[in-house]
Amino acid sequence: MNRKVLLLEPNYKNKFPPIALMKLATYFKLCGDQVVFYKGDLKEFVINQITEECIEKLSQVDSTIKWKLRADKIARYIKNRKAIDFDSIKTNESEYSILIDPWLEHYKKYFHSGEYKKHPKWDWVGVTTLFTFYWDITIETIEFAKLMVKDKRNLMVGGVLASIQPNEIEEATGIKPYCGTLHSQGDIDEDNKYIIDELPLDYSILDEIDYEYPDGGSFYSYATRGCIRKCPFCAVPILEPEYQPYLPLKERIERTRKLYGDQQNLLLMDNNVLASEQLGSIISDIKECGFVQGAKYIEPDQYRLAIRNLRLKMNDRAYIRKSYKLLKELNEMKSLNEAQKTEIYGLREANGLLHPETCTKEALVSTYKNFAPYFHRKYANRKGRLRYVDFNQGVDARLFTDERISLLAQIPVRPLRIAFDDIKTEKAYLNALHMSKSYGMKDFSNYLLYNFKDKPIDLYHRLKINVEECEKLNVSIYSFPMKYHPIKGENSHNRDYIGKHWNRKYIRAIQAILNATKGKVGRGTSFFKKAFGKNEEEFMELLIMPETFLLFRFFFEDLGYTQSWREEMTALTEEEKEELYPIIFKNDFNNIELLTSNLKLRHILKYYKNYRADIVNSESELYKLKKEFDKRQKLDFK
Repeated sequence: MNRKVLLLEPNYKNKFPPIALMKLATYFKLCGDQVVFYKGDLKEFVINQITEECIEKLSQVDSTIKWKLRADKIARYIKNRKAIDFDSIKTNESEYSILIDPWLEHYKKYFHSGEYKKHPKWDWVGVTTLFTFYWDITIETIEFAKLMVKDKRNLMVGGVLASIQPNEIEEATGIKPYCGTLHSQGDIDEDNKYIIDELPLDYSILDEIDYEYPDGGSFYSYATRGCIRKCPFCAVPILEPEYQPYLPLKERIERTRKLYGDQQNLLLMDNNVLASEQLGSIISDIKECGFVQGAKYIEPDQYRLAIRNLRLKMNDRAYIRKSYKLLKELNEMKSLNEAQKTEIYGLREANGLLHPETCTKEALVSTYKNFAPYFHRKYANRKGRLRYVDFNQGVDARLFTDERISLLAQIPVRPLRIAFDDIKTEKAYLNALHMSKSYGMKDFSNYLLYNFKDKPIDLYHRLKINVEECEKLNVSIYSFPMKYHPIKGENSHNRDYIGKHWNRKYIRAIQAILNATKGKVGRGTSFFKKAFGKNEEEFMELLIMPETFLLFRFFFEDLGYTQSWREEMTALTEEEKEELYPIIFKNDFNNIELLTSNLKLRHILKYYKNYRADIVNSESELYKLKKEFDKRQKLDFK
C-alpha cells in the first residue's frame, strides 16, 4: 500500500514500551507501508520533519553538498530564526546560494507561520493512551495527530484511556476511539486477514526515540488475555472482556530473537495466568524459548545487529540512531587507551558520525569494518547473566494449587508477584506465599492497593505481614504500595481522588514515607518499624506528623522538633483534637491564622510549615544545622 504511517505515544513517563504500537508497526510494515514512531516533544517532531523536507529540497538544488551533514544547523535555524544559525549553515559554499537561501527562508516561515498545519503528510496516524490521569497530555497528542493526518477518518486512538472513556475523548476531540484490543481480521483494512493482536512486536521502533523505558531489554508478550475476576477498581474487564486461556509464545519470541537480537528476560503482561487450564502448555512454551532454571543470557553484538539491519533496510531511522549511540558509548569506554579513542573519534569526525543529525546510513555501513573489531572485543568479554520470567501483572493467590505452583517452579520466575490488594485475602495470600516457598521460590513482590475501600490501618497490616514473612520464611518480598485512582468519574483525569477512609494528609504522609524507601518496602523489621511505626498507634501518629518531619526524620528528631510536636499533640483535650484534626486532614497550612482562632492550635500548626525551603537556603539557620547534622552522621557511620 505504501502509506506513510505515524505512531504516537504521548510524552508521559511510563515503564513499559507501547506493545500495541509495536504490533501496529509490524502490521503496517507487512502491508508495505512506511512507519515512523515518535514519543517526545511534539514541536521538535515538527521541526525535524520540516528539516528533512528542507534537506531534500536543498539536495535537489545542489547535490554537490551533503546537506544532511548540516542538518543540526538547519534545524537550529528553522527553530530559532537567528542570523548566527543561518551563517553556520555556510550556504555561500554553494554556487547556487542565490537559490538555496530563499528555500531556507521558506521552511523557516513554513514552521513559524503554522503553514505546515495546512499540509498534513501522513496517510494514517495511531495514538496510544494509558492512564486516565494522563488526560491533558493525551488530549494534546490527539489534537496534534489531527493536524498530522490527511484524513481524520484514518486517525485511530486506542489503548487503556480510550477504552475506558471513549465518550469523553470523542467529546473533547471529535475523534471516536477504538475500544479494546485489535483481535479480529480487518480491524484496520477490511480486506486484510492479519489479526493485529496476535502479531509479533516490532522492537526496532524503540530505537527511533530518545526516551528509555525503565523496564526495557526484555521480550514482551502475553500467554493469556483477560481475567476471570471483575474487580471494581480494575480496567481489565473493559479492555479484555473475554478470557483467552492460551496464546502460543514460541513463534513470536523466536522471530524477535532472529530479527532484533536476544533479550535477557521474558516479561509477560497476563492479567491472570493461573486461571488458564492450559498452564502446562504455557510453561512448556516458556521453557522451549530458553527460559529454564539456571539459563543464562549473553548479550549479542549490538553494533553488528544494527548494521546488519541497516543493510537489510529493516528500519533506517531506528538503526542509524542506535548505531550513533553505540559509537558514542564506544568512544567513552574506559578499557580503551587514548590512542584508540583518538582513532575512533577521528573516524567518526571524518564520516559525519559525531552528531545524530549528520549520521548517515552510507557512512555507517562503509565504516563498519573499522569499528567492528572494537565491538567484537567488547561483546566477546561479556559474562552470562541469569534469565528471569516476570508475570508482571501479578498472579491470583486464590488460584494456587500444588499442581499450578509446581509448574511455575519449573521456570525462573523472579520475582513472583502475588496480588495482595485486600486484607480480606490474607489467608489465601499467606497460603500462596508458603506454598511457593515450599517449591523453592524465594523472591516475591506485590502491589498493595490503597485509598480504595480500605482503611489506612489495612495497608499497615499488609506491609507488616510481608516484613514478618520475610523473616519467618527467609525470603525476599518487596511491597509496592499503589494509590488507587478511579478509572471513571470526576477525579479520573487527575490524581486528587481521596478514598472514603483517607484524607489528603494521610495520602501525603504515605508518599513522604515511600519517598525515603524509594517507593518500595523490603526486608528489615527494624527499618519497617522506623518507617511505618512499631504498632498501629505509631503508624497513625506518623500519618498526621508534619511532612518535613517525615522526610527528614532523623534530623528533626535530633533537633527536638518532633518530640516537642508530639508532647503538644498529647496535651490536647478531646475538644481541641476535634477542631485540630480536620484542619490537619486538609493538608493546607498556608494561612494558619485563618484556620483557627485558638492560639494553642495555631502554635501546633506552625510545625506544619514547609521547612524544606529553609533547609536548602544557605543563608538560613536550619540549613547550617542540617549541614552540621549530616557531618555528624558521616562520622558516626565511619
